[in-house]
Amino acid sequence: MNINNELEDKLLKQPFAEEAGKDADYRLTVARYAQIENAIAVLSDMKTNTSYICLGGLAERLGIGARGISQDIGSIWEEDIFGCIHPDDLEAKHLEELRFYHFVMSVSPEVRSDYYLHSHLRMKDTEGQYVKVLHRMFYLAYDANGCARLALCLYNLSHSDASEHIIVNSMTGETIAPETYSCEHLLSSRECEILRLIERGLMSKEIAAELFISINTVNRHRQNILMKLQATNSVEACRIAKSLNLI
Repeated sequence: MNINNELEDKLLKQPFAEEAGKDADYRLTVARYAQIENAIAVLSDMKTNTSYICLGGLAERLGIGARGISQDIGSIWEEDIFGCIHPDDLEAKHLEELRFYHFVMSVSPEVRSDYYLHSHLRMKDTEGQYVKVLHRMFYLAYDANGCARLALCLYNLSHSDASEHIIVNSMTGETIAPETYSCEHLLSSRECEILRLIERGLMSKEIAAELFISINTVNRHRQNILMKLQATNSVEACRIAKSLNLI
């Protein structure tokens, strides 16, 4: 499973609450922003696996569509936009969004909406040249279960040569490098140790013998690892942990 699929699993398989969405105001804001900033704005609903895309002037520069156009698509992935992104930047984008998701879910619900992911991407224009684009991602709304339901991605032309990915607190101005926000918040040292042994191919019985603990203890740790990483199996857990620099 690649990073894109792992991120999709994290977003779409959350235990969403049964409640009516109130998206009209968000859709209006997204459309206005795209128009005013000549940007591309994408509002994605993880519960329904759909997106609302609004095109500003940047879309014409990239050959995606005419400004003023808006459309609904049946996916949280805006493939026409992804097709313009440099392959290396697209892979990094998905990885940092996965890290950002884990970060926002690790902080207090009261401040989650204060954070956004700030990145610069290379995107190919209609002349085949790569231009620098500022990309920002926000989680706008959470449901009653605390699941991230609405995400907003904004794409604007950038005049910066920066290439870093940073998490920004819009209330304080604090910035955090996604790769350094801290592994210890997710897994304990014992869980990381067990995950490394799983990656080596050891079974629970062999891990128990290696660490001088019971099989029941190993299995309990394995379940905790899956829960904390929101993984469906050990192979996926190892992939996610490596992408987050946990092992």
